[in-house]
Amino acid sequence: MLELAIDAARSRATVGEISSALEQSWGRFKASTSTNIGVFGSIYKKESRFLDITNQVESFLSENGRRPRILVCKLGQDGHDRGAKVISSAFADFGFDVDIAPMFQAPKEVVKQAIENDVHVIGISTQAAGHKTLIPDLMKCLNDLNVTNMIVVWREYSSKRPRHLHKAGVAAIFGPQNSIHDVASKVLTLIHRV
Repeated sequence: MLELAIDAARSRATVGEISSALEQSWGRFKASTSTNIGVFGSIYKKESRFLDITNQVESFLSENGRRPRILVCKLGQDGHDRGAKVISSAFADFGFDVDIAPMFQAPKEVVKQAIENDVHVIGISTQAAGHKTLIPDLMKCLNDLNVTNMIVVWREYSSKRPRHLHKAGVAAIFGPQNSIHDVASKVLTLIHRV
């Protein structure tokens, strides 16, 4: 395959033309993300913190006729998805309905999926510095569409707390010092306030 691509390039084919020919034969790669349900719950199922949160989720279901729903996403070109997968799996074990956005989404695409899926929360997980522009862009998309009943939370990997994100409307920022139990409990509290 590589040899054929090199031959095509030597014959003055562009990288785009070579890529297009490959795509026509094999299609375009789409990264998929899945949730491993039961892993987190199997470890913590007897702990009071876990049971408290699952009971809160069941109460929410009784009161609202549906489970709390979260869309977990990675914005921009950040491909570090382990943290998002861990959060997604844990929230599913707590009883949340969990949607996972495809990798490498633009803010408009995330907002569109969040609206279509009628989520309560958009959870953003990032290790890249894209949050400086992408999260304000996402908040602007929500504001432009007059979406006021969705909460945006951000999971970051440093101890810094970007104040501009709170000013942009991010409801909560979690870091490595926050346990998943604490994050889920806070998210439930935020959902009840909306």
